[in-house]
Amino acid sequence: MGICSSKASKKPNPFALPEELKEEEDLSVPAKSPINGVDHHQNQEPKQKQNGDKKTEDKDEEKGVGKFSTLFPFYSPSPAHSLFSKKSPAPSGNSTPRKFFKKPFPPPSPAKHIQALLARRHGTAKTNESNLLPEAGSGLDKSFGFSKNFSSKYELGEAIGRGHFGHTCSAKCKKGELKGKQVAVKVIPKAKMTTVIAIEDVRREVKLLRALTGHKNLVQFYDAFEDQENVYIVMELCEGGELLDKILSRGGKFTEDDAKAVMVQILNVVAFFHLQGVVHRDLKPENFLFATKDENSQLKAIDFGLSDFVKPDERLNDIVGSAYYVAPEVLHRSYSTEADVWSIGVIAYILLCGSRPFWARTESGIFRAVLKADLSFDESPWPSISSEAKDFVKRLLNKDARKRMTAAQALSHPWIRNCTEVKLPLDILIFRVMRSYMRSSALRKAALRALSKTLTVDELFYLKEQFALLEPNKNGCIGLENIKLALAKNSTDAMKESRVHDYLASLNALQYRRMDFEEFSAAAVSVHQLEALDRWEQHARSAYEVFEKDGNRAILIEELASELGLSPSVPVHAVLHDWLRHTDGKLSFLGFVKLLHGVSSRTIPVKAQ
Repeated sequence: MGICSSKASKKPNPFALPEELKEEEDLSVPAKSPINGVDHHQNQEPKQKQNGDKKTEDKDEEKGVGKFSTLFPFYSPSPAHSLFSKKSPAPSGNSTPRKFFKKPFPPPSPAKHIQALLARRHGTAKTNESNLLPEAGSGLDKSFGFSKNFSSKYELGEAIGRGHFGHTCSAKCKKGELKGKQVAVKVIPKAKMTTVIAIEDVRREVKLLRALTGHKNLVQFYDAFEDQENVYIVMELCEGGELLDKILSRGGKFTEDDAKAVMVQILNVVAFFHLQGVVHRDLKPENFLFATKDENSQLKAIDFGLSDFVKPDERLNDIVGSAYYVAPEVLHRSYSTEADVWSIGVIAYILLCGSRPFWARTESGIFRAVLKADLSFDESPWPSISSEAKDFVKRLLNKDARKRMTAAQALSHPWIRNCTEVKLPLDILIFRVMRSYMRSSALRKAALRALSKTLTVDELFYLKEQFALLEPNKNGCIGLENIKLALAKNSTDAMKESRVHDYLASLNALQYRRMDFEEFSAAAVSVHQLEALDRWEQHARSAYEVFEKDGNRAILIEELASELGLSPSVPVHAVLHDWLRHTDGKLSFLGFVKLLHGVSSRTIPVKAQ
């Protein structure tokens, strides 16, 4: 079920008060899913409590049962046959037993107001004079500037999908380059655009589809039209059905090889629009269609209705997405492209075992399970699945977004790479971490160089591929011009909108010098991602030994404070005392690890510890 809330000028609290948890709706999973971006199912209005039901609810609460109970049932992953059923499976004598977590008071509900905000976003909320939205007036400008001759160019056919605010039809082009071609047309009635936000959602969706072009796993956009009644978005017709249907047809479980084939296509297209500075925000099996009915048909990503441009250093705060696939940082209202990778991790989990990793009867319960992110690989069929596949899923479903693999990195994971010939795409993360490196002190750069010398073959594979994509010169070095050319080669209009080229300003020093692969490895390695590995302690100890041999020296506390950019007001002797060894004044192991993480005056506490 789609969920979203608009950006507010004042940052709202995503968690409800405990006593308000009783107002939650028992939400179900839609039996059918969107085709070319339109949901089949209709919004379910929250049920209004009747005064006559109050006694029944009180009795249920006393017994500790029902959705208003202080006991919150978290089920184990549901069986494949009921994975996407319209109603949640009821517990029975032979079903998976409930797992109760007994608490004296209900925990705060992250689902607070989300349903209401979704309705407000699209103008379907029941309002009165006291809570009417300012933008819900009748004087909205619903002119988009699209072409007005839809009926003269296309002949609409039968409906192939119906959703909250529109429907999708097949259509035949009557003239022009596409004459005689069957297409899909998303029809959005203007009558249902009752808020400024709803209008901007449509405008942004068309803008994104126009800007994102040229990838084989992306649904092709043809044109957009409008008349007095509707907006028409004309796209490629995908006749092979949804990935969701394929999952159901296989009993909810793919072989590892088949799962890899799907994941390669999903990761490729997601890495593509992340490089463009676009975050999809609603990745799920329903939003991937097969182009044809052939067994080896290509997958196409669809439905950019909730997508957005994200600029360097920008964090989005809308709660947007689908409950089962939403990332923890989205619920915390501070996220970027990493949220899409979490959703891919959920899809990978489902493909491999036929169950959802996070499940509960209510949206609030789902969100609490997501925030906890406690994955289990004990139940069948996980014991029979390869350790590489489990590691792949774990690294996608790391609740710390900084430690999560990117889509491009996931393509270099041994589970994918060892069995499939994959060409890695350019990774947006490279520019982020290189910028951090270029802004670092000489001491931190030395520490990162020591760390890069301890990388394994698998970790170096990704870096070598990224370095090659920057097309180094004959001497095996890159400069600013190489990076500019690499971005230009992969650029679409979306990259201009999201201002990805702003990264170049921070790499300006490479205009006057060159960077070889050894330094690139130090500049492009992600310390946070290495920290997520089981062998991180070994990495750090080995790197410290290299640093001790090659770069460690006696350091004055004042010098270290200067290196870290601490202001004079910070009590440096008290704060940095444990960074240095008392015996010789050199950097300690603790100080070395802190330095690797890029500790600055913003992350060092002002008061003495």
